[in-house]
Amino acid sequence: MFMSNRTRAVFIIVFLVLLIDQTLKIWVKTNMEYGQEFGILGLSWARIHFVENEGMAFGLSLGGNWGKLALSIFRLIAVGFLMYIIHTLIKTKETFGVILSFSLILAGALGNIIDSALYGLIFSNTPYHGGLATLFPQEGGYAPFLFGKVVDMLYFPLIDTTLPQGFPIWGGDRFQFFRPVFNISDSAIFTGVITLLVFHRRIFKSKHEQAPDMIPVGRSDKPIV
Repeated sequence: MFMSNRTRAVFIIVFLVLLIDQTLKIWVKTNMEYGQEFGILGLSWARIHFVENEGMAFGLSLGGNWGKLALSIFRLIAVGFLMYIIHTLIKTKETFGVILSFSLILAGALGNIIDSALYGLIFSNTPYHGGLATLFPQEGGYAPFLFGKVVDMLYFPLIDTTLPQGFPIWGGDRFQFFRPVFNISDSAIFTGVITLLVFHRRIFKSKHEQAPDMIPVGRSDKPIV
């Protein structure tokens, strides 16, 4: 069956993002202890820092098992919706930039779904007080289907300092920017959303807003003599 160039491009984009995302996550999960970190190229403000969360982007989470299950189900629905949107965009010959943006969002959503759906089944739990997780442990995984934790590791504390004592309210406290720890999937979602908002805002406008003012057929603006 013939596959269009844009469809092929979507598959390639999604595959590459997932390959990089999952390779890094599996390496971190099986080679780093929880909370362990090291500088990227020796930089103090760019680090690999291993943490896990219950599934939302940038280390956010919903409380309890019901929140985790709801988030996983929402992700599955969102992926189906994104696939439908991309299929429609390809059929209507939308610009490649728009398709690329949605492909990045789809790839990011799939990357974190893999963690939530499968990591609890294929990994042992990562000890919080030292020790490494095992891939395919003999005793089985640490959580059932859809209840796995998402692996995060990208950490960029661009500013890490102590506020002056005379600073109002927070004087003497530690101040960090940027604090969240995230992963490649989160980055793909963020990049796709920002690209849409900055370069392709027109797709959020209604057809009425996009269409130029037109004079209805049969109507004339000439005065009647």
